[in-house]
Amino acid sequence: MIALAPGVVMAHLHRMQIDTSTRRDLAGIGWMLVTGLCFVAVNGIVRGLEGALPAAQAAFIRFLFGLAFLMPVILSALRQGFPADVWRLFILRGILHVAAVIAWFYAMSRITVAEVTAIGFLNPIMVTIGAAIFMGEKLAARRIAAIAVALLGALVVLRPGLRPLDPGHLSQVMAAVCFGTSYLLAKLLADRVPATVVVAMMSLTVSIGLAPLALADWVPPTAEQVAWLGLVAIFATAGHYTMTRAFAAAPMTVTQPVTFLQLVWASMLGVFVFGEPVDGWVLLGGAMMILAISYITWREARLRSRMQTPPVGATKS
Repeated sequence: MIALAPGVVMAHLHRMQIDTSTRRDLAGIGWMLVTGLCFVAVNGIVRGLEGALPAAQAAFIRFLFGLAFLMPVILSALRQGFPADVWRLFILRGILHVAAVIAWFYAMSRITVAEVTAIGFLNPIMVTIGAAIFMGEKLAARRIAAIAVALLGALVVLRPGLRPLDPGHLSQVMAAVCFGTSYLLAKLLADRVPATVVVAMMSLTVSIGLAPLALADWVPPTAEQVAWLGLVAIFATAGHYTMTRAFAAAPMTVTQPVTFLQLVWASMLGVFVFGEPVDGWVLLGGAMMILAISYITWREARLRSRMQTPPVGATKS
């Protein structure tokens, strides 16, 4: 047998670790690309409904469909049970998501698809900040500066003081903060339970939370409206599942920037389907966010590469 030197073996192991990390990153990016397409489809359908139903009711019907799709997973998960701390995370995420989806449905009926999408870029910014505060992820000075640029981009989109803000703008800001916090909880849950269970339990808790709000202001829906909301449920449920898979496959600093491609798709949808004007300020603000978070991703990848690649002489005995 040919004996390999320890240095050669260690170098080979390091290359294997880098290759595995790269494959996981690519898988996470792929899952997040599918997530973005699903959520753009959701935006288009809800925008097409034009607020015909109250926000809480439309969200409730959408989640009822999702609940029906995921009932087998829910029943199996409930039979197995969860630790008390996991239940607390499920309930907290449900509360946050109830507030987020109501605010989002309302915003979609008031402002353009591009504006909703651009303001929604606050989601990953909130996730990045929350990951640093609650999960111990480091925020170096350059990453803090990039986050500041991204937040400035959000102000460019909103332009407070330069134009009257519609209630839909403020509603979408609230939705973005709540969604971002909810996604952070999804990351924590993905480390404890399977991705399908994370999505299924969200549908259960949100449906329960929306029920009294929807029934308090119920408007009889048409069959066509129910059918469209059923389609929303399909795309949204698939989007939440693929997003959770992305979180499980790769770090959030890798997967989150991919969501910014939604701005391009949403702008095209608004222009070609709904005849909405192209707002240069929205595109500029969105571009600032994209560049800032892309820089964070690039910086994170370089730091991981340095940690994984052994320095010169490290394998010498």
